[in-house]
Amino acid sequence: MNLTGWRAITVPLIAGFCLAGSVPPWGFWPLAFIGFALLDLAIGEQSMWTRFWRTWLATAAWLYPAMLWMADLTLPGYLIAGAAYAAYHGVAAAITPGGPSRRVVYPGMFALAELTRWWFPFGGVPLANLALAQVDSPLGQTASLAGPLYVIALTVMIGQMATAVLEIRILPLLVGGVVLAGSLVAATLPTPGLQVGESVTVALVQGGGPQGTRAAANQAPVVLARHVEATKLIDRPVDLILWPENVVNPGASLSIDEAIVITNQIAIERNATLIPGWFYAVPEPVEGTVNYQSAIWPDGTERDRYDKVRTVPFGEFVPFRGLLESTGLADGIPRRDVIPGSAEPVLDTPQGPIGVAISWEAYFEHRSRHAVREGAEILVNPTNGSSYWLTQVQTQQVASNQLRAIENDRWVLMVGPTGLSAVIDPDGNVVERSDVGERRVLYATVERRQGRTLQSRVGTWPVALFALTSLAWGINRERGE
Repeated sequence: MNLTGWRAITVPLIAGFCLAGSVPPWGFWPLAFIGFALLDLAIGEQSMWTRFWRTWLATAAWLYPAMLWMADLTLPGYLIAGAAYAAYHGVAAAITPGGPSRRVVYPGMFALAELTRWWFPFGGVPLANLALAQVDSPLGQTASLAGPLYVIALTVMIGQMATAVLEIRILPLLVGGVVLAGSLVAATLPTPGLQVGESVTVALVQGGGPQGTRAAANQAPVVLARHVEATKLIDRPVDLILWPENVVNPGASLSIDEAIVITNQIAIERNATLIPGWFYAVPEPVEGTVNYQSAIWPDGTERDRYDKVRTVPFGEFVPFRGLLESTGLADGIPRRDVIPGSAEPVLDTPQGPIGVAISWEAYFEHRSRHAVREGAEILVNPTNGSSYWLTQVQTQQVASNQLRAIENDRWVLMVGPTGLSAVIDPDGNVVERSDVGERRVLYATVERRQGRTLQSRVGTWPVALFALTSLAWGINRERGE
């Protein structure tokens, strides 16, 4: 479509706003198809430069609203990140041929731009991605085939199929229809080697309290006390008690030994395995902070721990710390980096191997896939969203955990100190969810499951390989014409 004047700006903007409206917390998933249809109309048959800037505009209109939470942490970082990530997508669209072959090439290239955003720089930011928009749609189930990138590529393809209808192009509709139908059918097939074991009764403890607070030393005993009191609300025998990330925070007002006594006693009194989140400074092997979940067995002994591997840039580790400190720009950044762990993301418990993704790690599909590869039969995501002033991070994290459940065919348990907390079944359905700020215990009976989906075996590389192969084909085809 040859857009001129104000339409050249408004159509990409509307496309981006539709994409933003499809992701949580708004979450009206059909808007993603409308957004990609409008974007395809805006960039099809256009020059490389036009494809770049129109896609940049659409992506900025999607990411700036969908990542608004970041502005509260760092306004300059929010502005720079949105512009940079939009440029990733602008480049992907620019190098995609603008002719008919784009309908084969662009779904993969869009997914490849997202993969880049999830990894670079500083480990990436996978929030607000468009797979999150589809977790409650039939398309979400295809995550079990090749993960979130596959869901995203299919979403782009459906939007392009809509423009093929307008242009009366039969072949793209037929090919797209076959791919879509085949994917939806394949997603219904049982997981190879699936074995459903014994059930485990679980209590997810959300201590409650006000949202929008920052981590502070004087709040540490208050947060711990809230979770001790909330644990007393458990009114039935359970096998497993899950506490959120870093609610046990020894420091000036609470020694590590005192915290150990408190947590061990809870496990003994409840005759249950307790998985609490710890956060405290250590001088060795290097000065820093540890962030881990431990497994305290019913006899009151800690038998295992998992230290967070994927840490948050500028939240848990600070790139260019020396430069920031020397230029006087270090105000508000953490004084110490979290020391990343290196152990497998699985805790040994009497209830079997439990895969752990701490907070931020839930957004990275390879963390849960790694846990399943190491034998995890249940997945947990202890988190701490109490610092955020909106519910974007929390709702998108629930959606991410829905994807992790579908991708791995596992129950997923998410718990936060002030919410959200959720119980998610292997089909990605939210069985139960808390509200923000409330003190609550969520109960669940979950199955220990074995067997690995296609996604848990192959990960994201098939989609990335398709993107690069289709790009080479598309460029060659366009030159041949």
